[in-house]
Amino acid sequence: MAKVKISEENKSLQRIDEKCIDCGQCYETCKSKNHLVNDDCINCGQCILTCPMGALVPKYHYREVLANINDEESIVTISISPAVRVAIGDEFGYAPGEFLEGKLVGVLKEIGFDYVFDTTFGADLTIMEEATELLKRMEKCENLPMFTSCCPSWVLYMEKYHPEALNHLSTCKSPIGMQGAVIKNYFAKVKNLNPKDIVTVSLAPCVSKKSEIESDENNNYVLTTSELSMLIREKGIDFKTIEEQEFDALLGKGSGSGVIFGTSGGVMEAALRTAYFLLNQKNAPEDFYHLTSIRGDIPIKEAEVDLGVTKIKVAALYGIENISKMYDSLNEYQFIEVMTCRTGCVGGAGQPLLPIQKLASVIDARSKSLYENDASLTLKNSHENPNVQKVYQEFLEHPLSEKSENLLHHSYEDKSHLLKVMK
Repeated sequence: MAKVKISEENKSLQRIDEKCIDCGQCYETCKSKNHLVNDDCINCGQCILTCPMGALVPKYHYREVLANINDEESIVTISISPAVRVAIGDEFGYAPGEFLEGKLVGVLKEIGFDYVFDTTFGADLTIMEEATELLKRMEKCENLPMFTSCCPSWVLYMEKYHPEALNHLSTCKSPIGMQGAVIKNYFAKVKNLNPKDIVTVSLAPCVSKKSEIESDENNNYVLTTSELSMLIREKGIDFKTIEEQEFDALLGKGSGSGVIFGTSGGVMEAALRTAYFLLNQKNAPEDFYHLTSIRGDIPIKEAEVDLGVTKIKVAALYGIENISKMYDSLNEYQFIEVMTCRTGCVGGAGQPLLPIQKLASVIDARSKSLYENDASLTLKNSHENPNVQKVYQEFLEHPLSEKSENLLHHSYEDKSHLLKVMK
């Protein structure tokens, strides 16, 4: 039967040939989830989650990371993405979706990382830049709708299949991209460290992030949630007995807005919170923090949101097949979030493998856990994060400043020539 072709040059995933039984499940998954018209991989890795034999796996880098930890001259940092903290427990006997932030920090310190940071800090930076960018586009009525740019598989899809619409993508780097830039250009300066000695590692639920950082000098490695579990076992660490610890200061915790980045609709909701503040110079009313219309395991979610001085029509989608279905009607919206994986990053291909029949319920539990954490936090808005405010005051100046544009934004390229049309 047909199966997904994976090049040896693929930076995100690989096939263990001796485990493959040629069942064709990977091909059917790619065909149904991505709706690609060509035999071409966008590195989302959803085939990993549905392979019955475990023949498809992420490209592993945890041993290279461990070698850097053991190198006394290297200063190794790791940043934890929100979706990891509600999934790592699946590997160690915890209830689905259990929020294990403190445990994760503790185990990473035990492994030997010099600094453990929270990627929600980078998410808050993304919101500051993205909300400002959205309002600028709305003011000028240019390049609308604006698409989110956090999902590298979605960005690669656009570069390959719709290069004519690349000007609709936000120019913001993903939270991982922004986090690495701040670590090597701001944190290094504050701590009087040589950036060349710093090794930046991101702990993510996503295999596509491994490809994303290939051309990013500020990010060195991406480890997936499943890779971390392998590293923990290889080091002989008992996860359950590890004491909880706090993130390291300066690039410490982000806001609730940063936390909900891990689930479909979360990036949009976070950006709208800050857009409301920027337009009205006051925080949104209480009901604005429960935008149920763009939450949940629904592939296509849409809403009209009142931003006080104006209203905006938005959509949050997951699955490339869904963006393909409504591509011709996207001009009805001003702001669109797209994620490739089911319910966003909580359903990423770097998450622990689960029985297929349990996948939907576990992903739902992870998503609910992130929203519950957001609801429990006093700090809900990216623009109120004191650490983010400090970085702007001391280094970046303001969103969309020249320095921000250079470090936190990027451009895209037409990659349609890479397509291999099936004959």
